[in-house]
Amino acid sequence: MIYTVECNYTDPSSEAEWNDFYSFEKLPALISVVGFSSSQRFKALSGNCPAYLALHSVEAPVVLQSDEYRQKGGGNFSRWQSHITDWRRNLYGGQDRAFALGSDEFLLVSEQGPDVLIELGLTPVALHAVALDKTPKQRWLAKLDCVQAGARDLQGLYVYRAMAEQLQS
Repeated sequence: MIYTVECNYTDPSSEAEWNDFYSFEKLPALISVVGFSSSQRFKALSGNCPAYLALHSVEAPVVLQSDEYRQKGGGNFSRWQSHITDWRRNLYGGQDRAFALGSDEFLLVSEQGPDVLIELGLTPVALHAVALDKTPKQRWLAKLDCVQAGARDLQGLYVYRAMAEQLQS
């Protein structure tokens, strides 16, 4: 299952510090939770979507209800919470594990259907919301090589770039 966390951050003066906290403290703590197998953060390159996206691979919904998950910061951004807006959490079925993106790839997200990704010659991965906010109910993900992206029309897609390598348990 894929657990997603999306948000915007409203305080530019503390955003770099928040990103360090999230990338170097929160994600390593989450990946140590039994049932988490991978985690990776992304920053939006398109302006019509949440600025930040995290993709986590989890074994089952019960992982997100565990004491260990809550004790290690799951579902909470601590002192940063007041600056986080448009926060959305979803648990998606349809894919067992989030694919890892390298620094030379973009993550493309479609909430309109798979056709736009297929037209780009990509093979989309379908996700279907099964728990938490369940918004959007469906979405499709694909990877695109950065070099190929320059010649493509990516209108209607959310475009993200990895902030760091995927962490794995």
